[in-house]
Formats: sequence, C-alpha cells, structure tokens
Amino acid sequence: MGNMATIENKAFVPSKDFELSKRFYADLGFEMPWSSEDMAYFHASGSSFLLQRFYVKEHADNFMMHMLVEDVESWWRHVSAQQLGTKYGVRITPPDDRPWGIRDFTVDDPTGVLWRIGQSIESAEQAAAGDAQNARA
Repeated sequence: MGNMATIENKAFVPSKDFELSKRFYADLGFEMPWSSEDMAYFHASGSSFLLQRFYVKEHADNFMMHMLVEDVESWWRHVSAQQLGTKYGVRITPPDDRPWGIRDFTVDDPTGVLWRIGQSIESAEQAAAGDAQNARA
C-alpha cells in the first residue's frame, strides 16, 4: 500500500478582521512563521492552523477548534496574564473538568471561533501528583 504516513493536518480558520486575528493568535501563544495578504500559518509545538482572510458569519459562529496540551494550567496562566478577554473583548471561561475526561477552558477568538484548550484529566492528575512529590523532596 506504500507510505501512508501523514505529516500535519491543518484547519483553515476564518477571520473577520485578519490583522486583529493575527495579533490575537500571537498573544494566545502561537508563532507565525509565514504570512501573506490572505493567509497566515500559525503553530504551537505540534499544533498548527492556517488563518485566512475569509468570513461568513454562519461559518465562523459554528467553527470550533480543540487543542490538546501537556499542561492546561500553564496555558490558562498565560491566557490570564495576557488579559485576552479585556484586550480583545472575547469570552474566556476558566478550566473545568469535563465528563468526557478532559480538563479544559474555552477562548473565543475575535471572529467568534471557539477554542477548547485542554488536557486529559489523567495527565492533569499525574502532573499534580508529580508536583506534590517534588514539593516534598
């Protein structure tokens, strides 16, 4: 069957205000190694997406991204320190344990795209146990 290995999977994320969205994603914690007039490539570790100068309200209002991270609390501290809610007028909800086994928080981007940033609860519990063990050592 040949080599069917994949390299990367990227979503095309809409933006109502392309320049504002680029600043938002940089503040959120993504790097932008490439940009043109109509598209920008963003990544953080192994996660990436293409921000596009494209907006249809119905599409943007129903667009969601989920990013699994190693340490959701570190991401939450970063988002809180950046004051994205105040700076960009977006909705942010604090981390919570979900019944599907993920601890996550949500961030709406300036276009209305909903991001869920989280980690598996098992990983979070293991990290907390490791922190407690390190504190005793």
